[in-house]
Amino acid sequence: MAFLGVKGNADVKSEENEEDSENANLWLEILQEVQESSSHKLPSCKTLLVLGDNETGKTSLIAKLEGNEDPRKGSGLEYHFIFVRDEYRDDHTQLGVYVLDGDHWHRNLLRYVLNEETFSNTTVLLTASMSEPWDIMESLKNWTQILEEHIQRLRLPPEFLEEHRKRVLKRFEDYTEPGAEVDGVATPVRPVSIADSLASDRSIAENLGLEIIVVITKTDSISTLEKTLDLKDEHFDFIQMNIRNFCLQYGAALFYVSVKEDKNCDLLLKYLVHQIYNFPFKTPALVVEKDSVFIPAGWDNLKKIGILEDNLSTIKSTDSFNDVIVKPVNRKPLQRESEISAEDDEAFLCRLQSLLNQQVPPSVGRPVGTQETPIRTPPGVQKTADRRLSGSPGVNASPKKMEGKHGTVGGEGVLQNFFNSLLNRRTGSPIGGPSVRSLDKSTARLDAAVELDRMSGAAKKPSFSSTTEPNFGEEPEESPPTES
Repeated sequence: MAFLGVKGNADVKSEENEEDSENANLWLEILQEVQESSSHKLPSCKTLLVLGDNETGKTSLIAKLEGNEDPRKGSGLEYHFIFVRDEYRDDHTQLGVYVLDGDHWHRNLLRYVLNEETFSNTTVLLTASMSEPWDIMESLKNWTQILEEHIQRLRLPPEFLEEHRKRVLKRFEDYTEPGAEVDGVATPVRPVSIADSLASDRSIAENLGLEIIVVITKTDSISTLEKTLDLKDEHFDFIQMNIRNFCLQYGAALFYVSVKEDKNCDLLLKYLVHQIYNFPFKTPALVVEKDSVFIPAGWDNLKKIGILEDNLSTIKSTDSFNDVIVKPVNRKPLQRESEISAEDDEAFLCRLQSLLNQQVPPSVGRPVGTQETPIRTPPGVQKTADRRLSGSPGVNASPKKMEGKHGTVGGEGVLQNFFNSLLNRRTGSPIGGPSVRSLDKSTARLDAAVELDRMSGAAKKPSFSSTTEPNFGEEPEESPPTES
């Protein structure tokens, strides 16, 4: 009985161990399932680095990709994010986008975006503008040089850098044409003949270990360039040929986009999520339209680029880019307004005082008979009868007569104005009835009587001698009647 009891305890312990092992296996299965499901989720550590000169439309392009209708340009290093959604897996994530300022002085900010930790998850977007095609090649070369120098300063381990170079080269070599799958197996694009193999270049001359996409923005300005600068189709073929040679050298893809006309923007977004998150992509290369070119990485080769050379008639493929695409001379330079500096208050007041001192002060209390300055002469005295007689040729006016009439000059002007007013009243149309006309006549008689009394008083001054010349313009005084 004791033996049986011991045996029963052992059985209980073995059953407990089996239950513990089953529970442990169950937790391992759950953790394995979680790990497998997490591996299929979209990663949240991917980054897109956008480089290019100022005014190339970098901010507008990223705003178009993220669906922002009100883009606001920042300074230094901008941050955006593009919402990415996988409808098949019902998953979503955010693609971080860093836009570096076009000024080369901000290149030191690259260390916050591209370093050893983020190198594996970074894709580079190089931008250049078609609105200024003469600067495209220089801009692309400058930014790739800045990128190379920054990678050298990172001092990455040689094994780490070589691993990423092999990854970029493998994707470049394993490019598959959409629709070229056979029984569900993708067949890479390979040369099929000796001529193709000689003309093709399946290697990358400048492999930086990063996925690079070249985007030429503002392609809607091609029509403007044709009208203003008289650029022909062969000029744009020459530009495309040089850009494609550059992309082939770095193993980069090429996009011609226009945010204004919404050309290739959606296609660029699909290609980005294909390269970064391995989404399916079925669009082949597009080389027919000159303003919406798309060349995926791995599709192009020297033979395909040589087709553009056949379209050149007046341009050689070996000509310098800047000799063919010449920057126009600005014949009308901008005229900047000269800066106006404010004058010191004390200097201004001193200058104003000197100007006031140069003016002749007006005469106050001028005696009757003195000659006034032309500035102060009243209009009614400028043209009097005595002045006209003294200035007229052939008339000898006595100086004494002129001196005696200085006192009556003002009276004659008033009298002249009075008679002119009478003439105006007589020729004008009557305003009122008979009462108004009688009032005007009585007023005129009163004014005439007052003026004649004043003139008779002025005539009672000492008379001139009988030898004086006749007084023009005045009636002879009547002698008083003698008593009988």
